Amino acid sequence: MELELVCKASPTETLKPKALARRTCELLRTHFGPVRCPLHYQQPHELCIAVILSAQCTDERVNQTTPELFKRFPAVRAFAEAEVEEIERLIHSTGFFRNKARHIKGFCQKLLADHAGSVPQDVKVLQTLPGVGRKTANVISQELFGVVDGIVVDTHVMRLSRVLGLTEKKDPVRIEAALTELLPREMWREWSLLLIFLGRSHCTARVRHCSACPLRSVCPSAQISAGGV
Repeated sequence: MELELVCKASPTETLKPKALARRTCELLRTHFGPVRCPLHYQQPHELCIAVILSAQCTDERVNQTTPELFKRFPAVRAFAEAEVEEIERLIHSTGFFRNKARHIKGFCQKLLADHAGSVPQDVKVLQTLPGVGRKTANVISQELFGVVDGIVVDTHVMRLSRVLGLTEKKDPVRIEAALTELLPREMWREWSLLLIFLGRSHCTARVRHCSACPLRSVCPSAQISAGGV
């Protein structure tokens, strides 16, 4: 699908990568204000399940799906003892529902067996649980425990970090490594959330509204003229 560009502004600041990353964070803070995890949950395990469901799915769809799911299975043990087919039925609309259902059930079973039903906060330990990769582990650790050991690299962060010229890498692990070198630790958590908000509002995968973008004064991609790539 061809990207449509609605870019009429050129950047007025030319910054080196480290300065650009920090300035980006400052501008997005000013524009969006305080940002928080967009997934809805009440209990720690519910966040974990919501993040598992968010793979290749919008947060909006996940938030539409989880109320009925969490009502049907109100505790970790309920998920661990559930029929996979019933979980599949309730999460069908999120896509890849068979794999996700197996991961959710396996996650809760291992949580009971190895952690007495409590979500661990260590990123490496979290990654030993079914359905939990580094991105998911970072989200859980940051959101539930305020432990920031890395930067969450989802599709928005991957795409926009390249749009900003902060990295040419396409692998999430390498992108995370590059960003942690550019940003101070106190910006790591906020960075991901701010780019997610930007990727939904101004710089989507299909259209870049550069002239209205809060980063128009610094983003090198704002030099792209309308209709050009």
